[in-house]
Amino acid sequence: MKDLKFEQKKSLSRLEAADLLSAIAAALRHGDGAELDFGPGTVSLRIPEELRSEIEIEVGDGQLELEVELKWPVPPAGTESPRPAAGSQDESSPD
Repeated sequence: MKDLKFEQKKSLSRLEAADLLSAIAAALRHGDGAELDFGPGTVSLRIPEELRSEIEIEVGDGQLELEVELKWPVPPAGTESPRPAAGSQDESSPD
């Protein structure tokens, strides 16, 4: 059994798909406490520095399928991910 599952299927224009991927990219850059807006609700995620990825492209039945999968461990309930020490600079901050 999964602790949480969110699934959304809908048709998108190419520009809407690009906007969705840009929002996911921004959440990945933000990392800890990143939020993704999925229409009627928002999903908050804690994204660590290191992820496992899988990219799959399948062609068949007159369709091309591009699947991008990102995985990372979820900390046990009641624990929080480590936060940068006070005064440390994260990668998204200008120098």
